[in-house]
Amino acid sequence: MIYAHSANDLGNWHPLKEHLTSVARIAKHFSSDMEWQDEAFLAGLLHDLGKYADRFQTRLKGLDSGLDHWSQGAWVALDKEHRAIAAALVIQGHHIGLQQGNPDALRRLNPINLSQNHPLKLELSHADVAELKKRAEADGLEFQKPATTAVPVDKAEQIVASMLDVRMLFSCLVDADFLDTEAHFNGDANGKRFRPEGPKLGVASALAALDSFMSASIRNGNQADENVLQVREKLWQEMINASSASNGLFTLTAPTGSGKTLAMLKFALEHVVANKNLKRIVLVVPFLTIIEQTARIYRAVFQGFPENYVLEHHSMAGLGCERATTDAEDNKNNASERQRRLLSENWDAPIVLTTNVQLLESLFSNRPSSCRKLHNLMNSVILFDEAQSLPQHLAVPTLAALSHLSIAYRSSVVFATATQPAFDTLHQAVIKESPKGWQPNEIVRNNSSMFSQLKRVRVRWPVNGEKTSWNTLTQKLSEVKQVLCVVNLKRHAAELLDALKDIEGVYHLSTNQCAEHRRVVLENVRTRLKAGKPCRLISTQCVEAGVDLDFPLVYRALAPLESIAQAAGRCNREGRMNTQGKLGEVIVFEPEEEISRRCYPTYAYYQAAEKTRTLLKIHHGELDINNPELYREYYQQLYDLTKPESQNERLREAITARDFAEVARLYKLIDHDAIQILVPWEGKLDEFTALLAEADRKGISSGWMRRAQSIAVSIYRPQAGHPAGSILIPAKLRRGGVSDEWFILQDSQKNHYHAIRGLQLPQSEQIFIA
Repeated sequence: MIYAHSANDLGNWHPLKEHLTSVARIAKHFSSDMEWQDEAFLAGLLHDLGKYADRFQTRLKGLDSGLDHWSQGAWVALDKEHRAIAAALVIQGHHIGLQQGNPDALRRLNPINLSQNHPLKLELSHADVAELKKRAEADGLEFQKPATTAVPVDKAEQIVASMLDVRMLFSCLVDADFLDTEAHFNGDANGKRFRPEGPKLGVASALAALDSFMSASIRNGNQADENVLQVREKLWQEMINASSASNGLFTLTAPTGSGKTLAMLKFALEHVVANKNLKRIVLVVPFLTIIEQTARIYRAVFQGFPENYVLEHHSMAGLGCERATTDAEDNKNNASERQRRLLSENWDAPIVLTTNVQLLESLFSNRPSSCRKLHNLMNSVILFDEAQSLPQHLAVPTLAALSHLSIAYRSSVVFATATQPAFDTLHQAVIKESPKGWQPNEIVRNNSSMFSQLKRVRVRWPVNGEKTSWNTLTQKLSEVKQVLCVVNLKRHAAELLDALKDIEGVYHLSTNQCAEHRRVVLENVRTRLKAGKPCRLISTQCVEAGVDLDFPLVYRALAPLESIAQAAGRCNREGRMNTQGKLGEVIVFEPEEEISRRCYPTYAYYQAAEKTRTLLKIHHGELDINNPELYREYYQQLYDLTKPESQNERLREAITARDFAEVARLYKLIDHDAIQILVPWEGKLDEFTALLAEADRKGISSGWMRRAQSIAVSIYRPQAGHPAGSILIPAKLRRGGVSDEWFILQDSQKNHYHAIRGLQLPQSEQIFIA
C-alpha cells in the first residue's frame, strides 16, 4: 500500500490513491460552475504524484526530509499530452504558494533542472516522472487531457483577470486537499469525517426574517424624523426595484443615516431570488468598528437560524505568514503548517461578514490558506460597505479583479457609500486588465433627491485658513453639553483627553480598545445622549463609517472630504433636531500646527485633505456635502492629481511578469503585518482568564480565536527588539509550537491596558494601527 499521509490518532494511514481521487472529485465539484472543471479534476489527481516515490514513503516514517513531491505532477500537467498550464501552477503551489506563470519559470519545472538546482534547496522525491506516472497508473489512476482549460496565463493579454483564474483553480484544489487531509486526521472509529457542510442560504426564510426585523425595529419603533423615515422607506423600495437586474457591477449611493446596512442586505436577498444561481452573500467592510456593529445587527435579524449562518471572519488563520519552503507532511516538525490547514477558513456559510483586508488581499494572494476560500466567491453577492475606503494605489488592479469576478464567475459586486468615488473614470485603465472594465450601474437612480431631503446638518468651514489651538478647542468642547470631536491622529486624541480629564462625561473611542470595550463605550454614549446627560466623545476616524451615533454637534479636523462627510453622518443622524426647526452643526477646524504629512496618518490621506482645502478655495469657502455631484468633482480632481492608474509601478511590473509571489507581497492594504493581542479589559476579566487558562492548558484553536476576537486588539507587528516584545507572550498552538499572530498581554502591573485609552504599549505611535 502506498500512502499520502501518516497515521492519524487512531493509527490509520491514508492511502495515496484514495486521497488523490477524493481531492480530484472535490475539486471538480468546487469548480462545477467553471468551464474548466476537467482541469480541476486533473490537478487533484496529479497534485501529490511525487508521493509515489520510495523516498517519500520513507519520509512518512520520519526517515527522510526536505523533499519536493509536487513539481513532478506539475510537469506532467505541462506536457504535450495535457497542456494544462493553470493546473501545473496550482499543483506546484499547493504547498509552497503560487510562483511565476511566465514561460521561463514554467520551463524551470523540468525535473532534470530541479534535480540539479532546486530554487528552494529541496530534493525531488523522485526525478523520473515517467516512473511515478507508471506507478500511479498501476494503482488505477488515469490522467486524461482536460476537454477545456483556463486561458494560459503566460499568453493572456489581460493579466489580472488571467491570474485570478489561476487563483480560482488554486482555491478549488487547496480547499479540496485541506478538507480531505483534515478528514483523515480528524477521522473517528466510524471512518472519515469532513468538517460539517455550511447551512444553505434559504432565501425565503431569510427575507421573511429581515422584513419582520425591519417592521418591528425600524418602522414601528424608530424615533427618527419623518423625513428620515421617508428616505429609509424610499431606499428600501429602491432595493426591491433594482434587485431584478442580472448579475453585474453596481453602485449604491445614498446619504448617511438612510439605512444602507440593512438596505444592502435587502437588495442582496431579493437579487438572489431574481438570479437563481446566486448562493451566498458577502459583506465587506473597511473597519473593525463597522463589522462589530453590523455583526450584532445581522445576528439579531437571523436569531434562531442555524449556527454559523452568519460567519464573521476578519482575522487570518491565527498562524501568521505561511512559510514559503515546506513539504508540510511531518506532524512533529511542521505542526504549525498542519494546524494552518485545519484552522483556515473556507467561507462555507450563507452570509459572510469580513474586511477589505481579508477579502481583497486574498484575491491577490499566492498562499494556500488565504486563497482557500476564493472559490466560494463564485455565484455570490459581494457588498462593499464604505467603498470610498479602497486605496487609490490599488484601485486599478482591484477593480479589474472584481470586474472579472463578476463577469467570469457570475457574482454581483456592489459598492455602497454616501461618498461614491468616481472609479468609472478609471475604466480605460481597468479594461487593459479585465475584459469588461469598470462601468457599474447605480441602484438608486435619483439619489440627489434623497440627499436633499435628508439635509440634517449645517457645516461651518474654516475661514481664510484660520487655525484652532488645542487649548481653544478644549475650551469649546468643555463649554457644550454633548459633542463629538474627530481628529486625524491618536496623539491628537491623547492631547485632548489629557486636557479634558477633569470634565464630566468624557469618552474615548479608538482601535487601541478591544471590540467589547468599544461596544460598551458606544452603549454608554448612546444612553447619555438619549438621556440628555453631558457626553463628549473624542475619537479618531474609526467612529466615522457605519457607527450609529446621533450628536447635536460635531467638531472635525480638516481631512479628506469623504471623511468630513462621514463625520457629519454622526450629527443629527435621526433628524430629530429638524422637528424643532434646527439643524445639527458640524464645525471643521484646522489644528494649529504646521501643515505637513505629520498631521495625517498617511501620505495619501494628506493629499486628499489638501484637495479638500483646494476645493474650498474653488467654491469660495463653502462646500455642500449634501450634493452627490460634489464628491464626483472632488474625486476627479483627486485622481487627476494622484493618477491612480500610474501608481504602484512595482506592483504593475510584478503583474506583467505573472509573478504571483511578488504580487502577493506588494498588494497590501496595510503596509505592515498585523498581530492580535488578547487583553485583560476590566469588563471581561473572567473571559480573559478563561481564555488564558485554555491557551496555557490546551493551546489555541479556531473556536478559541473566535471567542478571543471580542477582547483582542490588532497592532502592527513590532520589530525584533521592540520593548513591547517583553510583555507580549505568543499563544501556544493546540498541536504544538506557538502562534506568530496571536499574543497574550502580560500585564501584571495593570498599566498597559488603560480603562479609557485601551492598549498602551512602549513606542505605541510606531506600532498601533490608525
